[in-house]
Amino acid sequence: MSEERIVVVGIGADGYAGLGEPARRALQAAKEIVGSRRQLSLLPPQLQAKGTAWPSPITPLLDRLCTEEREGVCVLASGNPMLYGIGATLARRLGPKALLVYPHPSTVAFVCARLGWPQQEVGCVNLLAQPVSSAASLFGPAARFVALVSGREQAAALGQLLLDHGLEAAETFLCVELGGSGERIEPLRPAQLAAAPTAAELFAVAVACPPDGPYPHRAAGLPEHHFSHDGQITKWPVRAITVAALAPQPGLLLWDVGAGSGSVGLEWLRLAGRGRVVAVEQNPSRAVRIAENAARFGLLGVEVVEGQAPEALASLPEPDRIFVGGGLDQEGLLAFCIERLKEGGILVANATTLEGEGVLSAYQRRFGGELLRIELADAAPLGRFRSYHPRHPILQWKVCR
Repeated sequence: MSEERIVVVGIGADGYAGLGEPARRALQAAKEIVGSRRQLSLLPPQLQAKGTAWPSPITPLLDRLCTEEREGVCVLASGNPMLYGIGATLARRLGPKALLVYPHPSTVAFVCARLGWPQQEVGCVNLLAQPVSSAASLFGPAARFVALVSGREQAAALGQLLLDHGLEAAETFLCVELGGSGERIEPLRPAQLAAAPTAAELFAVAVACPPDGPYPHRAAGLPEHHFSHDGQITKWPVRAITVAALAPQPGLLLWDVGAGSGSVGLEWLRLAGRGRVVAVEQNPSRAVRIAENAARFGLLGVEVVEGQAPEALASLPEPDRIFVGGGLDQEGLLAFCIERLKEGGILVANATTLEGEGVLSAYQRRFGGELLRIELADAAPLGRFRSYHPRHPILQWKVCR
C-alpha cells in the first residue's frame, strides 16, 4: 500500500471560490476526488480528476481508501473535516500522518461569527449522526449551542424537544447556507421551529437557552421527579453518595446491575461527560423506563440489557466501574462482578436488608474495601412540634480491585 497521504479538503457553501490556494492546488493535482454529490457539484468542470460520490453505506468505499493505493486521492468534507467530519473518521482509521487536511470554517464558526457568540462558550451537537434527544444534554441556564441538522424534520423535532423540556422561551435561529450566496439566518421561537419551517438542504439551528428554566442541576443527587420510576429508585441523598463513590471520569464503562430506574448509572454518566453505561434490569417495564430516562437527559452511550444477573453479564465487556443496586441474594453475583472488574476498577454495592448486609460484610472480610453505613432522617411534624423520622439505613460497600 502506498505511503502517500490522503488529502482532505473542507469545503463550504461558497464552493471552490472559498478555498485557499493550497486546497485548490490539491484538487487540481488529484486523480480521484471523493465527496457527496452536493460537494462534487461545487467543483468547476475543468478539474480532471475522477469524481466519486459516497455510497450509502459508505463503509465499502471507506475501506478501499484505507487499504488500497491512495496516491492522488482527495476527499471533500463539509466545513472543518475534523469537526464531526470524514477527516476525523479517516484519522481514527489511518492515523494523522496518513492525512493532509485543509480545513474550512465550520458551520459552528460561521454561526458564532454571524451571531456574535464567543465560540469557546458554544456547544455543538451533531444530529446527523445522533438522535435529536441528545441535544438535551446541552440544555442549561443561558447555554448556547449549534445543532447540525439534516432537514426540516430534524429541525422540527429539535423545536419540539425544547417545548417538551419547558423551554418555550428559548431563542432559536435557522441558519441556511452560511457563507454561500443563499445565506439566511431566521430568528424563530421553539413553537415556530416545531412547525417544520422550509429550508435548504444544508442548514443548522442555533439555540440560546433562557437563563431561567426547569433545568436539572449538574451535581449528583437529582430529585426523584426528574426520573420516570415505579418507586424502585435510589433516593437522592444515597444516590449522591453512591455516584461520588463510583468516581465518575470520562471514557469509562459502568455496569449498573439491578438498575431499576437507571438513576445511579445515568447520573454517573452525566458527571463523567463521556463514557458508557450498561444497565442490567430483569423487569421489562423498568428496562423501558431506563431508556426513556436516558433520552430525557440526552445521554448517549447507554445500553439497556434485559435479563437477570449474573447470567446477563456474561457477554458484556469488562467494566471500569460496577454498581450493584439489586440482586445481592443472587448466588455468586458479587464474586462474578469482582472477577470481571478491570484492574484499578471500583465496585460499589448498596444493601437495604439484613440479608444484604450479611452478604456485604462477608465480602468485605474476604476482599477488603470500605463499609459505610448511611443513616438519614427527615424532619416531620409530631403533634404541635417537629421531630426526626429516620429512613431505612443503607450499608454501602466500596472496593477497588
